[in-house]
Amino acid sequence: MTKSRVRSMEVSLVTDDALDTIRALNDEFGDELSIGAGTVRTVEQAHAAIDAGSSFLLSPVGFSQGIIDVAKDAGVISVPSGFSPTEIATMFDMGADIVKVFPASRLGPAYLKDLAAPLGPLPLMVVGGINAQNVQDYFDAGASYAGIGSGCFNPEDVATHNGEGIARSLAELEKRVRW
Repeated sequence: MTKSRVRSMEVSLVTDDALDTIRALNDEFGDELSIGAGTVRTVEQAHAAIDAGSSFLLSPVGFSQGIIDVAKDAGVISVPSGFSPTEIATMFDMGADIVKVFPASRLGPAYLKDLAAPLGPLPLMVVGGINAQNVQDYFDAGASYAGIGSGCFNPEDVATHNGEGIARSLAELEKRVRW
């Protein structure tokens, strides 16, 4: 594996064989990457993802208290989504570790500064429309984490499993982020 500063990877549960993929990625890269499950929407999915080795759970929607409790009991990071200040604050009040602002590009980087004014700094992850060209703007505005997928990689490289092309895309991303 090409060395990268990227330290985590999400496998969406809507992906075919997602749980097997999580297991395989953990077997191959578990010492280098934190592997987690995305699109977690039920307590049953949370249990299955944790059993497969997920170290974090993400969702495009808010979590139920049950999902947050399952994550806490297993020592797994919970990352539900929120869009409005109320949704974001509610997820933190329920015990979320990080809240995913989704779709972040619909709101823009200034939204994070607007949130911080009354709520203070929060561990927020921006996802949706985030790419190598705009990710630093979101970090500058207060994001702690970014979920980047299709906005970072050449779709043909992903489809053909072109490791060199994917590595080039990661290198370009890393050049644009002030670590």
